[in-house]
Amino acid sequence: MTDLYPAADDREILRQAAAAHTSAARDVEAFLRRLPEVPDPADVTEYANLLTREERARADREAAADAAGLTIGSLESDHG
Repeated sequence: MTDLYPAADDREILRQAAAAHTSAARDVEAFLRRLPEVPDPADVTEYANLLTREERARADREAAADAAGLTIGSLESDHG
């Protein structure tokens, strides 16, 4: 017997991962909106931390998409 619940669970995990990625990207945008004209070392550190969080959230979203059956090939063109 095929269990349909894991697919539904995978989709919910994917939705949650996408929401977390959106939140992380919004935090980067909010930081950039308040960034002073001349960033100080604390600004650079905060930016690096925000980018790291956003990248992890993106990777989690991609993994959740793969688990939900949304695996895609490279989005990069082979044409230079």
